[in-house]
Amino acid sequence: MNAIQHNAQQDNDKLYRFLFQNRAVRGEWVRLNDTFTETLNTHHYPKAVQNLLGEMLVATSLLTATLKFEGTITVQIQGDGALKLAVVNGNDQQQLRALARVEGEIAEDATLSQMIGQGVLVISIIPEKGERYQGVISLDKPTISECLEDYFARSEQLATQLVIRVGEFDGKAVAGGTLLQIMPDGTGTSEDFEHLATLASTIKAEELFGLTAEELLFRLFHEETVEVYPPQSTVFHCGCSRERSGAAIMLLPDEEIVEMLAEKNGVIDMQCECCGTQYFFDEKAIAELKQG
Repeated sequence: MNAIQHNAQQDNDKLYRFLFQNRAVRGEWVRLNDTFTETLNTHHYPKAVQNLLGEMLVATSLLTATLKFEGTITVQIQGDGALKLAVVNGNDQQQLRALARVEGEIAEDATLSQMIGQGVLVISIIPEKGERYQGVISLDKPTISECLEDYFARSEQLATQLVIRVGEFDGKAVAGGTLLQIMPDGTGTSEDFEHLATLASTIKAEELFGLTAEELLFRLFHEETVEVYPPQSTVFHCGCSRERSGAAIMLLPDEEIVEMLAEKNGVIDMQCECCGTQYFFDEKAIAELKQG
């Protein structure tokens, strides 16, 4: 491993926000290493689905970084193809998780439309305080990035660019990307944004995976004055718990709980779809749940 690769490790699972001082454009940079691999560890998704989840994880991380409040963003794809569901959830703490449901064969080189058939992309923004917002986006573009760019242009009137790369580096799965967005205060110009977006579009996967954020930003924008803010760590975080699993059991009719106990030799096994953690409930544990 050369010196550049070694130094670049300091920015694994980090998100940086940055601002162009002489242009009303803001940006973000993120690289997901362990955050991405831990999402995949408990599943055997087809390669094309893994890559899609990587793209969605990066997009969600970048979108949550634009939040000005405490809350979560969920990016979800629903379709009638072999990929029935792909969902990523992230919050303002950069805690991310992902899940996909596949029914059928998916080729390694399958495109987005080949995987999902007819489908939609749903973005849900849920602040801890305030009203929930949901946007439904048509999946009529080749990639998630392009669909989201179109959504911001149409719904938010904000010129936005997403450059996302998914692949392998040093033998491990990695996903990374950048977001450029014109400032929402109306002071930015389309000429400034297009100039910077043209430079950002030249990012190569090996640069995104193998350079530090500072090195990459200098390589792309060395003629610009860029203010880079302290990084925020990203992490895979499921959020499941024994309490939540028990609460799910309590939603079932008593007769169904009795049948499940009989079928499973007196123990109900609740496995988290997201992280694979198993929670076991026998008759005594269920009696305790009923007592509150």
